[in-house]
Amino acid sequence: MQLSKQKWQWMADKDVDKLEPLFDNKSKIVHMSGTWKKEEELDIIKTGRIWYKNTKVHDVAVEIFGKTAIVWNRITLEAIVRGNEAVTEFTVTETYQKQGKNWKLLALTFSSVRDTHKIEK
Repeated sequence: MQLSKQKWQWMADKDVDKLEPLFDNKSKIVHMSGTWKKEEELDIIKTGRIWYKNTKVHDVAVEIFGKTAIVWNRITLEAIVRGNEAVTEFTVTETYQKQGKNWKLLALTFSSVRDTHKIEK
C-alpha cells in the first residue's frame, strides 16, 4: 500500500526518475484512451500530456499471491489531459511482482467507475 501511495505522489510530481525503476520494462498501462508500455507512460508524465495532478484515494485492497501483489485503489483523479482539466472516478488495478528485493509494477489499469463504487475486501 505504501509503494502504491508513493507512486501516486511521484506521478503528481512528474518524478520519472523515481517511477522508472518501479515500472518493469515489459509493463503495460491501460488508460481510457489506450494501452501503452513503460517508455510511453514515462514520456507522457515527463512531458505533461497527462499530469496526474492530485489523486484522492478512497479505498484500497491488497492481495499477495507468492511473489505477486495486486493493489486495487478506488480514486478520484484530478488531472490535466492534453491541456484540459478532468476529474474522474476510477478503480485502478496495480499488479506488482517481487524481483529480488524490489517490487516492480507489471500492469496499471484504470477502470472508470461511479463514485459509489466499493472495493470488496
